[in-house]
Amino acid sequence: MKRQSLLARLLSGLAAASLLLAACAPAATPTAAPQPTQAPAPTQAPEPTQAPEPTAVPAPAFEPMKYEAPNCDYGGEFKTIEAVDQFTVKFTLCAPDVAFPAKAAFSSFAINDSGYLESTGGGGDLIEKPNGTGPYVLESWDRGNQITFTRFDGYWGTPALPQTVIFKWSAESAQRLLELQAGTVDGIDNPGPDDFAVIEADSNLQLQKRNGTNVFYVGMNNTYAPFDNERVRQAFAMAIDRKRLVDNFYPAGSSVATQFMPPAIFGFSQGQDWYEYNPEEAQKILTEEGVLPGFKTTITYRDVVRGYLPNPGVVAQDIQAQLKDIGVEAEIVVMESGAYLDAADRGEINGFHLLGWGADYPDATNFLDYHFGQGASKQFGNGFPDVWEALKEGATKSTAAERQPFYDQANELIKQHVPMIPVAHGGNGAAYKADVEGAYASDIGAEQFALMNPGGRDTFVWLQNGEPSGLYCADETDGEALRACEQVMQSLLAYEPGTGKVVASLASEWSANADLTEWTFTLREGVKFHNGADLDANDVVLSYVVQWDAAHPLHVGRDGSFTYFPGLFGQFLNAPQ
Repeated sequence: MKRQSLLARLLSGLAAASLLLAACAPAATPTAAPQPTQAPAPTQAPEPTQAPEPTAVPAPAFEPMKYEAPNCDYGGEFKTIEAVDQFTVKFTLCAPDVAFPAKAAFSSFAINDSGYLESTGGGGDLIEKPNGTGPYVLESWDRGNQITFTRFDGYWGTPALPQTVIFKWSAESAQRLLELQAGTVDGIDNPGPDDFAVIEADSNLQLQKRNGTNVFYVGMNNTYAPFDNERVRQAFAMAIDRKRLVDNFYPAGSSVATQFMPPAIFGFSQGQDWYEYNPEEAQKILTEEGVLPGFKTTITYRDVVRGYLPNPGVVAQDIQAQLKDIGVEAEIVVMESGAYLDAADRGEINGFHLLGWGADYPDATNFLDYHFGQGASKQFGNGFPDVWEALKEGATKSTAAERQPFYDQANELIKQHVPMIPVAHGGNGAAYKADVEGAYASDIGAEQFALMNPGGRDTFVWLQNGEPSGLYCADETDGEALRACEQVMQSLLAYEPGTGKVVASLASEWSANADLTEWTFTLREGVKFHNGADLDANDVVLSYVVQWDAAHPLHVGRDGSFTYFPGLFGQFLNAPQ
């Protein structure tokens, strides 16, 4: 991306050579009367001359950008981000990071054109009019109705199959299925638990399943009493019948969570189990700690279906009933999705809150570091230094065998501290018309609709669970926004559809030094942004820097949380106190 405005770009001067023609007439002298002379012979008209060739104006010289932390004491992962040359970017880290390529492929770290970043001031049009390098251009966003994408004819890769992709949304899984059956949409996300068999029995439809790489949990914030008491949190962990929730409200393929990590993701601890359901013991502990009798609290959630929570309303009601059985009165509070996520990130939700997580990439750092690392959001309140240390060690080792013991330790400490209660790994999927070729359901929720042929039709219509809050996905965490961003924006690397393997994208090659503290990326040449700007290394630097440096004037976004960055890279530079 062109990161030109932050660096004062000096245009090389052009030497314009001018020919000065001076006609100097001699002074007149007296002469005798002139003798008659013959008329001068006629002269031929001068030969026509060609216009001079225009002088080519050289392109401005590329001035590489470099951004550096004064030292590594600030707590984050980055030491230096620099453009080595026009198409080479190097990241120097404060500690090894074996998962760095997987992070660099994530859509939250998509590359923006530097000129566009600056022209938007880090917010404004950046939130609703993304300018990427992907196979689709955002044509329009009719708030509350739909988002329309059209094929980008200047795309560097394989052209998109459908000319137009339309995103719509409905919170009701039954409504989504009805529209698919009626043929008004080509694909839907998260069919309801009872809809799987209906879809599989319909020859006009196809069901694509995901592998349960998610977790649903009941969160607690330890800055609010009585959740500031670890023993109280452990008691609540015994009070929730997780198996009952899965058996009654989840589709086939779901499983009861024994820890925060899903079994299919690296970092899962074999043999570890959660607290057994024991409401009598929970009630006894809560009484001993002075919480009972008479404790009143809230259960807060957003009424949006997710693969990890297919029936949010009825699950909230069942948890409410289970708490009532031990003498806890819980009021149910429903919030708008975007406001709910923002409030959770800021640590503003007291009582219990229902949330979950689906894999962005298949590594423990995505699940554990993001939620429980030193740079995690405030949704659970104050973090736990012993967990931080275990996660730091796990992230900086180079092999799975070296890393796993630290994740076993972290998972055990998370069980001890109980920042949340893991409930389920939800089986889920997507459904399509039978004639959609190349249809699939991404385990990381990153379906690429450019790869799907909707029966030869020019337009593909996708119906998901909710409307994005914004499309500057550096400052979004909701899968509804991330999936939309991924049609337009691209990162240095990408995830291979169907496998999640890290593959080349805007960077054609990448490498690391022996201790995994220096990562170098070679960019593709000739890549264009949707606004016509050319991709270069300064675009990459600025796209990362405006997230990294909390004091940067472009560190704005939609609400300014930029939650993924500290969650995955440890801490902001110049983090607010």
